[in-house]
Amino acid sequence: MDAQLTPLNLSLVGTPNSGKTALFNALTGSRQRSANYPGVTVERKSGAFVTPAGRSVAIVDLPGTYSLRGRSPDEEITRDVVLGRRDEAAPDCIVCVADSTNLRLSIRLVLELKRVGRPMLLVLNMFDLARHRGITIDTDRLTLELGIPVTTAVSVRRGGTAELLQRLDTFAPMPPVGVTSNTWRPLSTSELRALQRDADRIIAACVSAPAKPDNLTNRIDSVVLQPVAGLLILLTILFVMFQAVFSWAQPLMESLSEGFAGLGQLAHSILPDGLLQSFVQNGVISGVGSVIVFLPQIIILFFFILMLEDFGYMARAAFLMDRIMGGAGLHGRAFIPLLSSFACAIPGIMAARVIDNRRDRLTTILIAPLMTCSARIPVYTLIISAFVPQREVLGLINLQGLVMFGLYAAGIASALSVSFVAKFVMGRDYEPSPFMMELPDYKLPRAKSIALGIYMRAKAFLYRAGTTIFSMMVLIWFLASFPQPPAGAEGPAINYSLAAIIGHAIEPALAPLGFNWQIAVALIPGMAAREVAVAALGTVYAIEGGKEAADRIGEVLAHNWSLATAMSLLVWYIFAPQCASTLAVIRRETGSWKWMAVTFGYMLALAYAGSFLAYHLALALGAG
Repeated sequence: MDAQLTPLNLSLVGTPNSGKTALFNALTGSRQRSANYPGVTVERKSGAFVTPAGRSVAIVDLPGTYSLRGRSPDEEITRDVVLGRRDEAAPDCIVCVADSTNLRLSIRLVLELKRVGRPMLLVLNMFDLARHRGITIDTDRLTLELGIPVTTAVSVRRGGTAELLQRLDTFAPMPPVGVTSNTWRPLSTSELRALQRDADRIIAACVSAPAKPDNLTNRIDSVVLQPVAGLLILLTILFVMFQAVFSWAQPLMESLSEGFAGLGQLAHSILPDGLLQSFVQNGVISGVGSVIVFLPQIIILFFFILMLEDFGYMARAAFLMDRIMGGAGLHGRAFIPLLSSFACAIPGIMAARVIDNRRDRLTTILIAPLMTCSARIPVYTLIISAFVPQREVLGLINLQGLVMFGLYAAGIASALSVSFVAKFVMGRDYEPSPFMMELPDYKLPRAKSIALGIYMRAKAFLYRAGTTIFSMMVLIWFLASFPQPPAGAEGPAINYSLAAIIGHAIEPALAPLGFNWQIAVALIPGMAAREVAVAALGTVYAIEGGKEAADRIGEVLAHNWSLATAMSLLVWYIFAPQCASTLAVIRRETGSWKWMAVTFGYMLALAYAGSFLAYHLALALGAG
């Protein structure tokens, strides 16, 4: 059969930051789909495209790797697919993607992949950037040295894959020159070093580059990677991010609040008095609306994280934090999963797959829930707004934003402290492996990419509001509405409800923390989603869903709680394991109920002890 008509089954392999996924997106466009590999939680991205000559190509984007040793779940998947160990057809050809500006680790990976004995093609991605920097690559010589075809691509530009597509039109899969069978086996450290020396020899023969290019990336890195100045810059960025979460979002939050208040008033005027009106106005509109109103803050947090990722700063932040995190028993690679956990612990826990060592990966998973996720923002904002005055410190810093920053800092400090303890509990003689990470070039964030990322995360939050939070609010409304108070009963109707009965039963266990029965009731649905606690408090305090319902929740709390109780609840939310979805992901990622139970147990113990100390210290200082 003519090579042009023979379908091809390709697997994309490459080191992290090589532009592999960008090339996959450029080739497949919208003709791609995602799923998990059977039996594991590693994502499988596959797609298809047709070459200009009409050749059908199926392609799989494998997780990034530096070697086939398989020291993390992602790397194991890449190794198994390349070696044909998975329950799917082995690739007709391995397409290795390399960053043309930084070939050292990629060429070593190519030399290791050659030992598998499968047909290969090397794609030099970002070729225009290499040329712009004065880097010259002799592709013909590189083809001879490696014994495999070499082509170029610019995956982020229109038409940047033309040369690759043209090569695929006539490509006939052939094993690398001089390789007749699969001779791959796990390499020792000394063998990897020897392979790297061979890669360096090939690069010296095929690539010429300026000794020290004076480009923007190097000029910026000379400042942001400086040990003292770099850490100050990182802290400043984080501080500005949390100030923005509180300050920038205020106008949008007020608009949303007014919108839901107006919707509640409309329901009140249309529906007759009774249970239906109470359900729609207080259970649905006021309940779900009091959580959705915090969407602007969550969007701002995601905006900062996505911007920093796109700009190329995240890898630098991980490099800067490596020494600090190493002292706490964490690997430098843990920084990005933990930073991702500021948005949500679930993707942060899943991102821990990039960590090679199982002990490092497990420690990162266990402490990720301590990072202050976006679900805590509604609770923090409600309590801070009610008990911390809205004023400026030193004429520049928003006091409420400063308190919010302190809560985030407390979450980080607690995560590092728990990791330090785990370092001795899980392995006294353990030493973290060296931190190796390629630093990508700085580049301007792409507006389309940022907008898509924000849209997907906002959609996920709204879906959560429409499912989990909605169902919890229906449950809370039911518990707060039934049974109805007897004839002639005095006081709010909720005092006679199932919610009050449950709350009073739990209250003695939480009384040492300064919690009343209303807080006890709000904590129960908060196990499903932390945000629900805000709406639950509005329901159990019998706040009607009128025009000023959102503001009234804070006013009622300030009137009914002491400052000591407010501080105690803030500390509770720093530690408490109030997210069933996070616990389920820990169970899935570790493959064990044991570690899920350990996470729940130690976080609950920290929450109770921390709240107890905060409450009684506040009482001693006269905040009762």
